[in-house]
Amino acid sequence: MIRPRPSTDPYRPGAIARLSVQNWVHLILGGFVLVVCGALVAGGLVLSRISDRTTELVDRIQPARSSSFQLQNALLDQETGVRGFALTGDDSFLDPYQAGRRAEQVRLARVRALVGEEQPFAGDLDRIEAAARGWRAHHAEPLIAAVRSSGPASETSQPIRGSKDGFDTLRRLYATQQDHLDTARDRARADLERARATRDEVVIALVAGLLLAVVSLSLLLHRTVGRPLNRLSAASDRVRAGAFGNRIEVRGPSDVRAVAAAVEDMRRRIVDELAGSREREALLDGQAQELRRSNAELEQFAYVASHDLQEPLRKVASFCRLLEKRYGGELDERAHQYIDFAVDGAARMQVLIDDLLTFSRVGRVHDRWRTVSLDACLDRALADLALVVEESGATVVREAPLPEVTGDPTALAMVWRNLIGNAVKFRRPDVPCRIRIDCVRQDGTWRLSVTDNGIGIAPESAERVFVIFQRLHGRDAYEGTGIGLALCRKIVEVHGGGIGIDVEHTGGTRVRFTLPVEGQGPRPATDRPDAAVSVPAPGGPA
Repeated sequence: MIRPRPSTDPYRPGAIARLSVQNWVHLILGGFVLVVCGALVAGGLVLSRISDRTTELVDRIQPARSSSFQLQNALLDQETGVRGFALTGDDSFLDPYQAGRRAEQVRLARVRALVGEEQPFAGDLDRIEAAARGWRAHHAEPLIAAVRSSGPASETSQPIRGSKDGFDTLRRLYATQQDHLDTARDRARADLERARATRDEVVIALVAGLLLAVVSLSLLLHRTVGRPLNRLSAASDRVRAGAFGNRIEVRGPSDVRAVAAAVEDMRRRIVDELAGSREREALLDGQAQELRRSNAELEQFAYVASHDLQEPLRKVASFCRLLEKRYGGELDERAHQYIDFAVDGAARMQVLIDDLLTFSRVGRVHDRWRTVSLDACLDRALADLALVVEESGATVVREAPLPEVTGDPTALAMVWRNLIGNAVKFRRPDVPCRIRIDCVRQDGTWRLSVTDNGIGIAPESAERVFVIFQRLHGRDAYEGTGIGLALCRKIVEVHGGGIGIDVEHTGGTRVRFTLPVEGQGPRPATDRPDAAVSVPAPGGPA
């Protein structure tokens, strides 16, 4: 049970403690989005101000000043043309005057369009326009009319001086207008510079704010999420390292605490399972000791069976023969038959004991294991069966060279001897006996088979023939103890393989068995897939 947290715990039960990691991430991302949106709004306002000031300066004030200069030039052209005509009487000087008047109207309209009704620019323009009309009405036109009627005037004449004085008034009005436009230009430039400075300050502030927000949000994420997860990871590592008694208590978001509770439950279960496994281990140790004691007793039994039991059997058989030899003339035919039965039973009992000893010793000693050539084991088996093979006329064909494996050469030779001996024993009388031996490598194992054209094994008996002492035929039909294939299975499984009858094969018997490739070593029978199934495989009756 999680201990209650002190009141100073930053994750004390409440709204904050109920937040999950996902909730914290959403909150942190929301805060970051708010900071970014605020930065975008502030930047947009600053950029809008800069754009307004730039537009005012570039699109209004500067074009208005330029058009104002062109208006001044138009007025100067009029004044120059009137003066030249007054002094010379030449009509060609009136061309600049007329052109200036037309240009004046165009420039006035252009400037009015730029400044609109804004003061003092509209007032300046009105006064210049009125002064220009007054100058033309009171000075320029009367002077032109006077020159046409009286001829040219001198530079110092009263009409020319009056025209010049009137035009000087127009110059002063134009200068005032230029001062106002220059003042507006300077003010717009100053505003633009201030806006740019503000922009730079805002950008710096935004960058600093974003960095501060990122750092703050990172610290918050680490404190609320990262630190609890690190504590959980460290606690899990301690448990994984073997400290199963350490409780796992993590404070933080709700889902992290839920994971910590699940891990704590798992730790408790591991502790319980560990305690149970230790009890089972102690029980297994006791059973192992009992098994070793039982094995020792079995070894003692094997010794007794091989010495003490066989000696009485030999005496029974020997004295029966002595009895037959000494009193044979006095015994009738039935007595001789009884003696033969007794001798045969003793002999079969000796064979049975020898087979049981051989079966019990398979796999008990691994000191003789080494790299073994299956070809050499097969040659040894064929040498032992040479007389039987020759008398039966059987043919043994090796389809491919056999590999080398790790194991007991005597036991492996015994497998070949039993399989080939069965193939010869259960041959069909009407066809020559043919035995084929195959070998292929597949999935890290050697798959071997012994195929004959004998009487075959019924599918329903494919597993039964590997049970010790199980016979499919009576002793009067085929001799044997029924232990051969059981012995083959035990030897093959001890060597890490499996054996079975190929029930799909027709026209005889095919026994399949597998052995591990050299270097892989034998596996326990419970770990071998072939040990639990009747590999469409190997065997012949024993």
